[in-house]
Amino acid sequence: MSRDYKWTYQEDKQWFEEKLKEVFPKSLKTSHQNYGIKAMEYSLQAGGKRIRPIALLETAKAFGVEKDKVLPYCLALEMIHTYSLIHDDLPSMDNDDLRRGLATNHKVFGEAFAILAGDALLNYAYETMLADCVLNFSQGRLRASELIARSSGIYGMVGGQVLDIQLENQNCDEEMLIYIHSHKTGALLSASVLAGALIGDASEEELVCLRSYAQDIGLAFQITDDLLDVTGDVDMIGKNTGVDSDKNTFPHLFGVEKSVRKRDELTNRAISHLRRIDRDLWFMEELALEMTKRKW
Repeated sequence: MSRDYKWTYQEDKQWFEEKLKEVFPKSLKTSHQNYGIKAMEYSLQAGGKRIRPIALLETAKAFGVEKDKVLPYCLALEMIHTYSLIHDDLPSMDNDDLRRGLATNHKVFGEAFAILAGDALLNYAYETMLADCVLNFSQGRLRASELIARSSGIYGMVGGQVLDIQLENQNCDEEMLIYIHSHKTGALLSASVLAGALIGDASEEELVCLRSYAQDIGLAFQITDDLLDVTGDVDMIGKNTGVDSDKNTFPHLFGVEKSVRKRDELTNRAISHLRRIDRDLWFMEELALEMTKRKW
């Protein structure tokens, strides 16, 4: 087994990209829903880092679960993440016209179809997980499904987005900023890590360590995003920069240097949580480091 991070990441990503092409049955593509499917596929297959499904995949692997066994949950995570990006880009939200190096969904299909494509992806994610629970029932799969669903809604990603918008043009303190980020971005990333472990029947002690790890890398990931919004190259990151200037971000409130220190502190702490688990989680350790120094 290769222990080269970049090789493993690219292998996982290529495998997952192939599976994404098979998400929608041919019968659905040739039905009256053809145009809606095109709008869903446009954003879902537009590329991206695929961090969430790969994190689930590699965590599950460390707990002895094969790739195909967790595919429905990997697909669901990417569908949920993609739906959130489609809606984030809408005129009533960030009003952005570039995502993953392509025109945003509403620029191609119109605002109404972009909203519906996002709604449909969210629902299809739940359908995909529940279908697997019915066919291959286990407590781990059921818990993973519930966790992903909860982390996507008002207790997680949506809840963080609500506060993010509510507090635009208002300075908040560090505690509130961490709360927003840990929900808006960290919750779904944390669910990605924990879902793989749940399906692999991890112990409660292992789940506690993984939850701490995931919370820290989720916040570090968001801080890196915030830094890229200030210092990143549009061509490299595939989206416009400066769009968060009215929002509460670490660079906006505390400056670039303090933000970098906070990100590095979180990354080191995340790795220390990981090393308390007696499993071969080398990839997850490398993932934390790579997310810290990424440029896109």
